[in-house]
Amino acid sequence: MRCVFAGTPEVAAISLAAVLASRHEVVAVLTRPDAPAGRGRRTAASAVAIAAREAGIEVLQPASARAADLARRLGEIAPDCAPIVAYGGLVPPHLLGLPRHGWVNLHFSLLPAWRGAAPVQHAVWHGDDITGATTFALDEGMDTGPVYGTVTEAIRPTDTSGDLLARLSAIGAGLLVATLDAIEDGAVQAIPQVGDPSLAPKLSVDDGHVRWDLPAVGVDRQIRACTPAPGAWTVLRGERVRLQPVQIATDTDPVPPGTVVVGRRDVLVGTATDPVRLGDVQAAGKRAMPAADWARGLRLDATEVLG
Repeated sequence: MRCVFAGTPEVAAISLAAVLASRHEVVAVLTRPDAPAGRGRRTAASAVAIAAREAGIEVLQPASARAADLARRLGEIAPDCAPIVAYGGLVPPHLLGLPRHGWVNLHFSLLPAWRGAAPVQHAVWHGDDITGATTFALDEGMDTGPVYGTVTEAIRPTDTSGDLLARLSAIGAGLLVATLDAIEDGAVQAIPQVGDPSLAPKLSVDDGHVRWDLPAVGVDRQIRACTPAPGAWTVLRGERVRLQPVQIATDTDPVPPGTVVVGRRDVLVGTATDPVRLGDVQAAGKRAMPAADWARGLRLDATEVLG
């Protein structure tokens, strides 16, 4: 099939590479406009735009998917199908019917679980044991279209959202290509979603503010869910400190929530249940370092409390 691929970040570029390696032809990509990125906030192209240009494919970057020029160009291309992965914007109704086989969305959850922008983070935060990826026919709703196929993946006890998304993007790319093959062969029919939906809105920076008054398992999940983005953090002496994943310390006595206990080789912080052992820590303007080195440099005392 002749396809227009829509997507923006690296996870979408992985799917683009899989479609490029398949029997289908990618005639153009639709991606978000260049935007500031990195510490220097320099304007940069999306991962999908970079991959498409390297492959010599036309890149469409409208400021909005509602742009008249986009509808005109898609009409000229007349694609058979439009696979879409993490595009970052809504496809307006007047574009949904342009591809002969519609838009096929790859979503990183087992729909109808975790509809929305952050399905992987919410699956980790809520302690799900199993998640996966779903291909479905895009419609006017938020991840509400009928399903073509799914693939499952176990969530490991130490998974961050970044770890899990990396695995899902790889197996999801294979699912997307298999779905396109089946659509072209007439071997699959989309089936309406069944079950009660759950929502996964985008996480904000405030969502990464660690709640030390939660049980240790809740603190652990929150930090892993917010790693790498939007980032988990706490406050010490009025300054924000970023946190990498922690370990639940079941081998020690309870510590009041937020209270810091500095040992020779580790740093514990109290929660509502067991304390947690800090991993790497990054103070504002500093590099990340092991928690014990960070604590020694600050000369933390027994009265210090994170908040």
